[in-house]
Amino acid sequence: MSVSTQTDLARARRLVIQHAETARLLGVGFVPVRVEAPAKQASDPPEEARAAVPHVEPAPIAAAPVAGGEQRDRAEAQRRLDELRERYERDAPHSKFVTDHTNIVFGEGDPCARLMFIGEAPGAEEDRTGRPFVGKAGQLLDKMIAAMKMRREDVYICNVLKTRPPGNATPTVEEARICAPYLFEQIDIVDPEVIVTLGLPASRLILDREDSMGNMRGRWHEFVRLGRAPIPVMPTYHPAYLLRSYTEENRKKVWSDLRLVMDRLGRAT
Repeated sequence: MSVSTQTDLARARRLVIQHAETARLLGVGFVPVRVEAPAKQASDPPEEARAAVPHVEPAPIAAAPVAGGEQRDRAEAQRRLDELRERYERDAPHSKFVTDHTNIVFGEGDPCARLMFIGEAPGAEEDRTGRPFVGKAGQLLDKMIAAMKMRREDVYICNVLKTRPPGNATPTVEEARICAPYLFEQIDIVDPEVIVTLGLPASRLILDREDSMGNMRGRWHEFVRLGRAPIPVMPTYHPAYLLRSYTEENRKKVWSDLRLVMDRLGRAT
C-alpha cells in the first residue's frame, strides 16, 4: 500500500471518529453510512462508531477579530455588560410583571464571543444559582456546545427574561417586549458573528415574526440592527423541548441546525 493511500485512509478514519464523537456528545445514537452489501442494514453504525472513541478535547474558538486584525477588548466589553446589568437591576423591568425569582440571571460567557445562545427564561436551578442554563436543559446545551467542538466559556449564553416566571411558564409577548431592550444591548456589546435562538419566545423576539419553529429552523435569518451590520440567526429547538420529546427525528433536526452554525463559523464538521 502506498504512503499516499495510507495517509488518505488515516484521514478518513479520523473524520469518521470525529463524527462519531460529536454525535455521541449530542446524544445522537446513529451515524449515517452507505450500504455496500445487502446483508448490512442501513441503520447499522460503522465499525468506528461502535468501537471505543477516544476523548476529543474541544478546541478553544478563535477570539473575535476587529478591523485592523487586532483582538477585541474583552475587559471593556465585560465592563459594559456589568454596567448594563447594574442598569437592569436599577430599572427592574421584571417588576412590571409577575415573577417567582430569587436571583437575576443576566448571562455569562465570553463577552466577545463569536457565538451567542439565547433562551427564553431561567428555571428553578438557574434562579437558585444565578447562572443561565445549568439545570437539565443546560446540561444538554453543554453537550451540544461540546459536540460543536467548543467550550461553554467560548460562547455567550443568556435568556430573553432575566428572572424566573412562576411555574417556569413560557414568557408572554408583553414580558419579552419589556425585557427586550436589555437583551438587544447585550447583543450589541457581545456583537457575535452568529446567534442561535433556542425555542419559540427567543426566536420570535429576535426575528420579529410569528412563524412556527418548524418554519423558522434549518435556515438562516437576520437580527437587524439600526446603524450596524445584521447578525445571522439560526433558530432551533430549546433543549428543554428535546428533553420532553427526545426522538431521533428531533435530535437530527437540532444537529443539522448546529452543523450549519459550525460551517458558518468555520468549525470543520
